[in-house]
Amino acid sequence: MRKRKRFKSARISTLIGKDTDIQGDVSFRGGLHVEGRIVGNVRAPEDDHALLILAEGAVIEGEVRVANAIINGVVRGDVRVSEQLDLEESARVEGNVHYRLLEMHLGAEVNGKLLHHDELEPPRLEHQGAVEQKQASVSSGLEE
Repeated sequence: MRKRKRFKSARISTLIGKDTDIQGDVSFRGGLHVEGRIVGNVRAPEDDHALLILAEGAVIEGEVRVANAIINGVVRGDVRVSEQLDLEESARVEGNVHYRLLEMHLGAEVNGKLLHHDELEPPRLEHQGAVEQKQASVSSGLEE
């Protein structure tokens, strides 16, 4: 029997029940357990080690942006997890998945790209400074 990894924030402070539908964005701190349906984005502050648990049969129609997530339901939108993501057997994501650490169980489905990030911040493009410099020189040439 393998030992499951523990998430930094395992304390659930908010529950959205099975018969609950929410229309609009949801922002939370700590832990959020969803058994119902959310039509809107689900977000937690970047500095918080928040945990989202999406139960089997639950649905989120919007972007998910959290530190940690355990998904066993359906997400119709991009998922951005800065720390640890666990896609359980019944998980279905219809969008791109951005993650740092990923555990994907047999049966989980992702209809989009899996994009790994070593850092919590999205990587900065090396040539971005050159593009900004070129734009500045074009702008200065137009003013003459």
